[in-house]
Amino acid sequence: MQRRSVWFDGVIIAVISVLACIMLMPYVWMVLSSLKSNMEIVAGSGGFFPQHPSLDGYRTVLQDTPFVKWLLNSAVTSVVITAVTLFTSALSGYIFAKHQFRGKKLLFILILATMMIPFQVIMIPTYLITAKLGLINHLFAIILPNLVSSYGVFLAKQFIEEIPQDLLDAARIDGAGELKLMLRIIAPLILPMLSALGIFTFMNSWNNYLWPLIVLNDTSKMTVPLALVYFNGTHMVNYNVVMSAAVLITTPVIIVFLIFQKQFIKGLTMTGMK
Repeated sequence: MQRRSVWFDGVIIAVISVLACIMLMPYVWMVLSSLKSNMEIVAGSGGFFPQHPSLDGYRTVLQDTPFVKWLLNSAVTSVVITAVTLFTSALSGYIFAKHQFRGKKLLFILILATMMIPFQVIMIPTYLITAKLGLINHLFAIILPNLVSSYGVFLAKQFIEEIPQDLLDAARIDGAGELKLMLRIIAPLILPMLSALGIFTFMNSWNNYLWPLIVLNDTSKMTVPLALVYFNGTHMVNYNVVMSAAVLITTPVIIVFLIFQKQFIKGLTMTGMK
């Protein structure tokens, strides 16, 4: 039985390794293509690896365009949206999980119902409200509509419901207020969930393309998803430039995931546990 288990585990590891290599292949191809010349990519005769590795694509991205400014715009908007979303999700989830008030169930159902509405349906009303506030062509136009996540509220509520009420009552007896209770007791206990939600929120904000395309007009206010369109339009045949920009765009997300991967995996595994 033990020998069969060892063989079975070996087969599973081998299959997972093959699948991981297949999933990584597009990213490896992108990195290697960024090191090729444009003619080598267009000709398609150079094979998988670059014949004459070059950093010309990266030089074009960093020197001929305000790419660092675009990275900074995306970083600022993504970090602010992620931080505020985690706070609002945890606070709202705590209220729905541990407090009783009139209309609680109806309000929670309405919040969940917003998850079923596609963004394209509310895109025009959101744009009109943003225009009335005078935020068009401003980074706040990206930040303001994304500060609350109905999915985050739902996820936080499910986690906080599992925290014993006696623990919270003991903290109240010791003189802890609701905000201190939230920050000192609730937040550390739901940290795995917050890490998973934070990575999802950061990735969605970092990769957001449609809404920034609508509300941002100036080149200096662009975010990194719009940069790929810029390079496709301005450098129509410079595929090495596009690949270099794509590598630079995906690098921050990979770094964030590697830093928080333990908490992220823990949060995912605990999501399905009661």
